[in-house]
Amino acid sequence: MSGLDFSAGCVNFRDVGEFLRLLSSHDWLPPGRLLRGGKLDFVASLDEIGAPGTIINLRSGPDPAHLTSASLHFPTANVPEVYDTAGREVRRWLRGVVSAFGTDLKYPVLIHCTSGKDRTGTVVAVLLHLLGVPKDLIVQEYLLSDGEVKAEWLEQALSGIGNPEVYFKGLDLPGIRNNLRGGA
Repeated sequence: MSGLDFSAGCVNFRDVGEFLRLLSSHDWLPPGRLLRGGKLDFVASLDEIGAPGTIINLRSGPDPAHLTSASLHFPTANVPEVYDTAGREVRRWLRGVVSAFGTDLKYPVLIHCTSGKDRTGTVVAVLLHLLGVPKDLIVQEYLLSDGEVKAEWLEQALSGIGNPEVYFKGLDLPGIRNNLRGGA
């Protein structure tokens, strides 16, 4: 444990589009579409975390029952291999998460795991990569997270994806991009 305070709401919570806008002058992702953070065990109300319409839980355990929102569960272990996107298991897991964005999700969507940096960082990086966000900006957004984060971990994840059209062959990537951007 890196000393993060897990009792003060949702650690590493942020609006990804808003922070991308702060880091660059380009609107890669509209604010209010994609939220990220850590576990929700100490969140009393969804209003505290941007009132997500859909919650995507990447942890093994369930979310607190009092947080009523559409929810999807894509559990995977919090292990260093989560950055090995070239690996078969991680590829299968990412494919499931990314394919959810091709469905009728309620926005904003909150993606979270325990600390909101490893599993969540990988998924958010992949989604931003799909949107054409430059890799250096994706890494900057990831490095905003508290806890142990290293640029080379996320660079490995992005490198393992390579060309998203090949990696996610068969998924409706134009539709997923459109959904993430809010039809813009």
